[in-house]
Amino acid sequence: MKYCPKCRKLYNDEDTVCACSECKKKALETIADETTSVYLCDGDVIERDRVQAALEDSGIPSTYKRHMVSGNSQVVTGMDLDSFDILVPYELYEKAYDVAVGIGAIKVEGTEIIEDNYDPAVTEEFEEMSRSKRTTVRVLSAILFIIVLALIIYGTDFITAFIKSLFS
Repeated sequence: MKYCPKCRKLYNDEDTVCACSECKKKALETIADETTSVYLCDGDVIERDRVQAALEDSGIPSTYKRHMVSGNSQVVTGMDLDSFDILVPYELYEKAYDVAVGIGAIKVEGTEIIEDNYDPAVTEEFEEMSRSKRTTVRVLSAILFIIVLALIIYGTDFITAFIKSLFS
């Protein structure tokens, strides 16, 4: 496997690429050490923290490399506007890639993520109640609640008295 030593992106040995397509560095190198950090994905500070937390939960160490958008972006805006490349050891790249795809950090071509089974054509329609009807429903609900509560209390008292009578 080849990689760019500057931006750390991976390239297959079968590729006829001589230069990195991202940073235009001419010489690609072969990975000799399995612990070499390679590029996994990129994102803003929130995405970086989310991916690193998922990798940490899977037991995969990771680091990141910052790409400065503006030298004073955090001072001026109060937010970190920089983007980050997330790097993982080459020996754990396959596992890290699977984790990143699983949490949606890497989009695989030809796959579709289904959000919900929500069908906008099927909507619930509620009848608009008049004020007097709404008041009647509330009063009946309160009375029904009191009746249910009274039945629970009387039932508990009856069961308790029955159990007491068995022991006396």
